[in-house]
Amino acid sequence: MFHPLSIFVGLRYVRARSHKFFVSFITWVSLAGVCVGVAALIVILSVMNGFESELRDSLLALSAHARVVARDASSAPPSVAQWQSTEGVIRGVSGVVGVAPYIEIQALAMRQTERFPVVLRGIEPAAEGSVTQVASTLTHGSLADLRPGSDNVIVGSIVAERLGLAPGDRLQLLILTVGADGAPEPKLRELTVAGTFEADSAESDSTLVLMGIEDVRALESAGRSGEGLRVRFRDVMAAPALADVLRKLMPSSLTVIDWTQDHASYFRAIRIEKTMMSLILLLIVAVAAFNLVAMLVMVVTDKRTDIAILRTFGTSPRRVLGIFLTQGLVIGWLGVVLGVALGLAVALNVSTIVPVLQSTFGFEIFDPTVYYNTAIPSEVHAANVAIIALAAFLMTALATVYPAVRAARTAPAEALRYE
Repeated sequence: MFHPLSIFVGLRYVRARSHKFFVSFITWVSLAGVCVGVAALIVILSVMNGFESELRDSLLALSAHARVVARDASSAPPSVAQWQSTEGVIRGVSGVVGVAPYIEIQALAMRQTERFPVVLRGIEPAAEGSVTQVASTLTHGSLADLRPGSDNVIVGSIVAERLGLAPGDRLQLLILTVGADGAPEPKLRELTVAGTFEADSAESDSTLVLMGIEDVRALESAGRSGEGLRVRFRDVMAAPALADVLRKLMPSSLTVIDWTQDHASYFRAIRIEKTMMSLILLLIVAVAAFNLVAMLVMVVTDKRTDIAILRTFGTSPRRVLGIFLTQGLVIGWLGVVLGVALGLAVALNVSTIVPVLQSTFGFEIFDPTVYYNTAIPSEVHAANVAIIALAAFLMTALATVYPAVRAARTAPAEALRYE
């Protein structure tokens, strides 16, 4: 803990207007650099957090938090009774809010001369509300249209656009089934488009076709290897832990795959981008810290006479060290505090600031003709802000050590020789 004299003199140096214009200029540049670096880091990470949350929501709009599937796809699939028994076990686990069976089949959608590869997913309409958010993504039609025996389908918005489909149109699906002799057997099925959905996910909107699970099962042995259970948890972020619980309850023939495994590549890429962006933006704070070093070195040189006088009055080198540590810490930490305040102010109001900038300067950050999502989301995480502030505090604190040590080693006689 510094002696009050060190704090008093250090604060006087901070408040004093130096007759050295360049020293004063570097001081303000250092403070502004720390402030801008910290603010930029908070805003950028908050925007990336927002994009990560939007990506997660769009991916999970038509996906479950976890899937229970056969461990070995080449072996005989479990029977319907076995799936129902497993479903009952899963429903008894705390944290599970929905379970429903599904079947997925690779198919080729055809209409007139157009051909488009799709994934035909058989769902249980009555259970989908508790398992996914299908109903909230529908733009036309209803899940009730997927009643057994209707041969109705609901298609993704991009599939509908590329094939020119509208509710009531006929759609042909070419499905590869397995014949009685085990040989591949193509099967053509004509279906009715009952509606469309838009999940704000190009992967789902451009490949997915929904159909009642009983109708899909009626396609003989088609897609049995893609059969399983879709599970929804109360807390999506607890999916990995709850998936581990479910794995212990499953028979050896079944396994559990949670959403972090299904979409691991997406979120790994985001984590890498966030890490690299943080390191790059921390360089702004590092440059400001170097400016802080240069400024304090010049202040020490400018105050050599003051240091010598203090030493002749009996001030110890430790107190001189404290004076310049105080000055550097006040300037650096003031920049960090201002940067945190500015960063939070911008990050919490991105949705208001961006439209104003776009309308004022007449440009669009994300052109809707190019990008799927055009809004810029922001999600502030307290842990990120704390880590950024702590890192900036440490960098600015380290920047004050060398100039302060140099000041403490100033010899009074040498400093006063030519005064």
